[in-house]
Amino acid sequence: MSKEIRGISSMATRLVLAELADAYQQRTGVRVAIESVGGVDAAKRVQAGEAFDVVILASDAIDKLVASGHVVAGSRVDLVHSGVAMAVREGAPHPDVSTEDALRQAVLAARTVSYSTGPSGVALAKLFERWGIADQIRDRIVTPPPGIPVGSLVAKGEVELGFQQLSELINLPGITVLGPMPQAIQIVTTFSGGVCASSTQADAVRGMLAFMASPDAAEPKRRQGMDPA
Repeated sequence: MSKEIRGISSMATRLVLAELADAYQQRTGVRVAIESVGGVDAAKRVQAGEAFDVVILASDAIDKLVASGHVVAGSRVDLVHSGVAMAVREGAPHPDVSTEDALRQAVLAARTVSYSTGPSGVALAKLFERWGIADQIRDRIVTPPPGIPVGSLVAKGEVELGFQQLSELINLPGITVLGPMPQAIQIVTTFSGGVCASSTQADAVRGMLAFMASPDAAEPKRRQGMDPA
């Protein structure tokens, strides 16, 4: 069996994958080294032919990599469901975000708003369009650089109201998490793993993904602000 599985993932799953990789290594002796970067960059690197054994991204990104032949067809394994939460700088006033209308008003009142460039950010931009406020707030949107958490911009005071996966907000200092988006408009992203076409150890990767999708992996997922898929 391989002594190391090399992978790449988006930042949203960085902490939970680190925990699961460590648990898998303790269980099997197989080392799992996963690099976490911006999701768009991760997909580009896989598409460019960089050698990885496994890639873990939003499910639609995995499907695109399957379609382009960079991920083995039929190897996709759904791992977690991840919802979006909102945050303000620690010590700042807490706007009401408990309902769709209240959140809309909070967005309109914020001097600056930020969300990720990943799938949740795309969905949020569409929500703002549906609300009819996209043009009104366009100049207030702060786009984070690749791999930079929205929460870190909130902590620095560069962003007044930040939206990102709860898993990327709960462990950041200097911010207050207001809670998840209201259930009626919650944006849930499914993150999945797939075997890279360039891998020479597909069976080892499948074994690791099976563990990460198993009931034994559920508690770390919840601890990191996600739900088992």
